Amino acid sequence: MNDPSPGPARLIVDAMNVIGSRPTGWWRDRDAAKLGLVGRLRGLAPEVPESIVVVIDGRPLPDLPEGEQGGVTVLYASRRGPDAADDRIVEIVARGPGDAVVATSDRDLSRRVRDLGAEVRGASWLLSRLDRLDRAGEGGE
Repeated sequence: MNDPSPGPARLIVDAMNVIGSRPTGWWRDRDAAKLGLVGRLRGLAPEVPESIVVVIDGRPLPDLPEGEQGGVTVLYASRRGPDAADDRIVEIVARGPGDAVVATSDRDLSRRVRDLGAEVRGASWLLSRLDRLDRAGEGGE
């Protein structure tokens, strides 16, 4: 699916849902997968006028603290346990303007943020955008 539409004004990424949507071996090194996603999102930052926020499950990584990281705001789930990152994403959507796009393929999270007025795009939509950027950076497309 090639989506030529402009990027969203505000993009909120469900990190582990996006990472887990492809069988890349990410489970062998979760920390590297998290770092890799944030690195790829940095390349997307110029296409997103307001902000990219990525919410990550688990403990904060020493080399990836919370805060702004090259055009991407990195946040971690506020607590441990099921749906912890989802709850933080819902809080972000509820606090912000209604122009957010949430990148997730999680059905329950999708329903919750749609109820707050956010648009939802699946993990494949985001990964396709990132893949196009990767190819463009390699001299392709």
